[in-house]
Amino acid sequence: MARPLDHVRRAELLAGVVGYIAERGLAELSLRPLAAELGTSSRMLIHYFGTKEELLVQALATQRPDLTAVFADVADMATLRDRLWEFWRSNADGAESTSVKVLLQVLGAACAAGGPFRDYATEAIAAFIGTLADGLRRIDSVDDPEIVATLLVSGLRGVLQDRLVTGEVERTDRAARRLIDTVLG
Repeated sequence: MARPLDHVRRAELLAGVVGYIAERGLAELSLRPLAAELGTSSRMLIHYFGTKEELLVQALATQRPDLTAVFADVADMATLRDRLWEFWRSNADGAESTSVKVLLQVLGAACAAGGPFRDYATEAIAAFIGTLADGLRRIDSVDDPEIVATLLVSGLRGVLQDRLVTGEVERTDRAARRLIDTVLG
């Protein structure tokens, strides 16, 4: 008879995975060292999550911000600019910065043909672009909201990756601000 899942323990494990990968990287992720760091065994990780890839996908899902709430009350361009800047700050240095480090690694791995994170990455990008495009549709002066959302999401993601690689805070902050202002007009 299969052992029932301990949902509290499962949540604790998921909380530890993102920090572990943000510190050590995704490329060399192995279940044994991860399990040891989390105070469990690789067998238990498989019991809870099935595969290493599913463990990471579920851990990232717990970190996904409520994008609908972020852009829900946006009704004008000034509010949208402010909200995008707040979102940039949160992802670059704030509460979301650890999960962003992992998400960027997952997106990179998803570029490989047949990569295990392709579906997750596709859904994450579509969710962000779709939610932002919905917010943009409420602003009459925005032409082609889906393309504007794509430019903002992809552009800011690239600037975030630049920041993580180079550590250049001032330049990347200025670039993010310029991107937001330029794309939104």
